[in-house]
Amino acid sequence: MLIMTHGNLMIKQLCNKNYIVLFVCTGILGMLCALIIAATGAKIGNTYTNPVLVETVTIHRGSPDNYSGLLGIGDPSVLFHDGNYYLYPTGDNHGYDVYISNDLVNWKKGPRVFQTTEPGVWAPDVFYNAKDRKFYLYYTVNGRVGVAISDQPDGVYNDHGMLVDHAIDAHMFLDEDSNYYLYYVEYPGFRIHVQPMINPVRKKGDPIRIINATDPWEKKNAALTEAPWMLKYRGTYYLLYSASGADTQDYAIGYATADSPLGPFKKFKGNPLIKKGEGIFGPGHCSVTKSSDGQLWMVYHQQKNGKRGWNRIICIDPLWFDDQGGLHGKATRSVSRPAPGYQG
Repeated sequence: MLIMTHGNLMIKQLCNKNYIVLFVCTGILGMLCALIIAATGAKIGNTYTNPVLVETVTIHRGSPDNYSGLLGIGDPSVLFHDGNYYLYPTGDNHGYDVYISNDLVNWKKGPRVFQTTEPGVWAPDVFYNAKDRKFYLYYTVNGRVGVAISDQPDGVYNDHGMLVDHAIDAHMFLDEDSNYYLYYVEYPGFRIHVQPMINPVRKKGDPIRIINATDPWEKKNAALTEAPWMLKYRGTYYLLYSASGADTQDYAIGYATADSPLGPFKKFKGNPLIKKGEGIFGPGHCSVTKSSDGQLWMVYHQQKNGKRGWNRIICIDPLWFDDQGGLHGKATRSVSRPAPGYQG
């Protein structure tokens, strides 16, 4: 059940956003709206609250861990294209559904875009290649990374084949010089590699290992680094990644910087950048996009509570650079914040 969609529809039916303050101040209706907002992250006027998307599925993962149970969607990859945001998360472990929004806050569930009979369908990444106007889905299936291709962001992605065996969590980055780089995580081992690419489907040379678990926060529950996402700012490459146990409240996000997309990368001394605290549990596996005002937004998941497991919720929060090139951000929960695109 996609709670947020129903809540948002109810709010829109009850009140126009320009007059919502008048409604929420009145008796039972105000209490009802407040409950919907707190549970779903619905947007009111120029603010939002986390989570912005909640959906739970029942899964049977199969080997190697044979996990069965409830899973909240997580590991979100977000693509902005032609005025809409497209979110692709880990779902039922047999395929990917897409969620669509025009504001990063109010999401509508779209079609299933990729399906397989195999287990272990995790952590997708979708990349739009302007050169051929195709959309490339980098999937993880049963411990390998492959690529599927579509003509539309919400269309069916047709499998093009495997790219990397014993790997998960792929992310494609196109540099300003038109060179492609595929980042992924060795599995098992959980060390981040980069594979230079000729184009979105053809490898160039050998991969390079760039990040592995060395710091205490990266090894608190399990020694791992995963979920790479690349940003470039003023000529410096910022590799965001997650570490510690992905099913624990200690899961967190750090970053490392380099002068080249191939490294060497130097980890930020203040890691983890995004971490638990103040009702926040296990924030991790982020992707990054921009709102209409140019503000960077991380789209990521949190654990619903401190209990170990996979009950994730989708959240958004801003990222920003200071004058010295330091990257900043903070996870929030159930707190009203300025909405994407709102400049006050």
